[in-house]
Amino acid sequence: MKISPTIIYTIIVSLGGFIFGFDASVISGTLNFIVTEFDLSSIEQGLVVSAPTLGAIIATVTAGILADRFGRRNLLIVIALLYLLSAVASAFSTSYWMLVSARFIGGLAFCSLMIAPMYIAEISQPEKRGKLVSINQLNIVIGFSAAYFANYYVLELSQSSASWVSGIGLDTHTWRWMLGLEIVPALAWFILLFYVPRSPRWLALKGQDTQAISVLKQLNENDEQHDYQQDIEQIKRSLENKDTSLLASLKYLFNSKIRFAITIGIIVGIAQQITGINAIFFYAPSIFEQSGVGTNAAFAQAVLVGVINVLFTIAAMMLIDKLGRKPLLTIGLAGVSLSMALCAYGFSQATYKLTADDIESLVVKEQSLAKLMDVQGKTYQSDVEFKQTIVKLVGQQTFSAHQGDILKLAATMNATVILLGILGFVASFAFSLGPVMWVMFSEIFPNHVRGIAISFVSVINSIVSFTVTFVFPWELEVLGSAITFLIYGAFAFIALILVVRLFPETKGKSLEQIEAEMAS
Repeated sequence: MKISPTIIYTIIVSLGGFIFGFDASVISGTLNFIVTEFDLSSIEQGLVVSAPTLGAIIATVTAGILADRFGRRNLLIVIALLYLLSAVASAFSTSYWMLVSARFIGGLAFCSLMIAPMYIAEISQPEKRGKLVSINQLNIVIGFSAAYFANYYVLELSQSSASWVSGIGLDTHTWRWMLGLEIVPALAWFILLFYVPRSPRWLALKGQDTQAISVLKQLNENDEQHDYQQDIEQIKRSLENKDTSLLASLKYLFNSKIRFAITIGIIVGIAQQITGINAIFFYAPSIFEQSGVGTNAAFAQAVLVGVINVLFTIAAMMLIDKLGRKPLLTIGLAGVSLSMALCAYGFSQATYKLTADDIESLVVKEQSLAKLMDVQGKTYQSDVEFKQTIVKLVGQQTFSAHQGDILKLAATMNATVILLGILGFVASFAFSLGPVMWVMFSEIFPNHVRGIAISFVSVINSIVSFTVTFVFPWELEVLGSAITFLIYGAFAFIALILVVRLFPETKGKSLEQIEAEMAS
């Protein structure tokens, strides 16, 4: 069976989602190595993880403008190059600030999250648009999973005694190999994008009707009888009496006709990040270490997070054009609230205690851990109090290097409850906020300001994402795991109420029809 050109181009463009997912989550496996090598505080650790999101804030301010000015495809090619440069620089970083800068450059490419759905929506038929735009989200979660798998197997290989492992420095530069693997997909995407046509709606916007019709025929090669000129005229009518200059577009964002769409975009943009998803994805192994399962088991459980993410994203893709956008959001946010409450409960029941045998087994690995004899037999009800005490005794760097082993021996809690809560959260997010937000962003804004409007709400989304990932290590250190997850659950419940009361349904409607309904 021949695959349609629309699907082929969608798959190519959405490879950027795979690279984003890989880039965003691969850092989770490198944290302990990086913290030890550069002796990082919790704030410095947060900056390493959140640096790409800081870059994304800057990029999304201008990405929509650049997409409207130079075209969706041309901007995606530049984005692919940024991913490639970031991967190379990250793998060969020689200092903390070089690593932060390299990841910041990669963050500039995160605006692919808004440009790719925009392009896909503009080449898709209305009845298939939700599913096709969701392919980008599917690639994101596959990228997450690939990073977790890669981190786990690189970690396992680095502990091997094989001569080739030490020969290539896998045992001594484990984190560099983890980060460097991104070079392969980034280079492939950069090359493939040159074979993708420009968006027909963008071409029509620029008055290049002949080229727009040519692309439409290419996308719908089996429909020779279709009147493509009529499609172009419909697009043109949506632009009638509308100034498409940059200044006019900026002013239009505050026009009453787009106010409702902007409000919906802001709500879903904040909700997607403030519920803590990137804290889970970026710090997955560290979170599982908090439950006392040990470092290797934490990496293995992170792989499970990736698998669940993929499965429920596929389920959302199958249902988004049948059930609609609003039902998926409602079900997913309810699941997020309950899952975060379950995590908060599991961590709140934990106790921490080191026995003499525990300390003796730790001293075998690190002599300085003998100082832990000062807390032998003492029981702590709070993870914050326990970790702060340990850090005072052995220092932050030593604790970070052996945190997994210490918590595995000291923590007494129901780790299964924590695992179920995290997996439930990931499943609920993947079924709703993950794919639905980008589908709605690509649908609800008018043709002539779609790029700049998506930039506006994406900047807000990125600011919230940066804040969440930056403060997460501090939250664990100062507030503790239970309160941190309870906060995420509360935000999800507030978002659920707003979705139920305010959100419209957009499934099965043309972009021009949605524009007219939103304005009214």
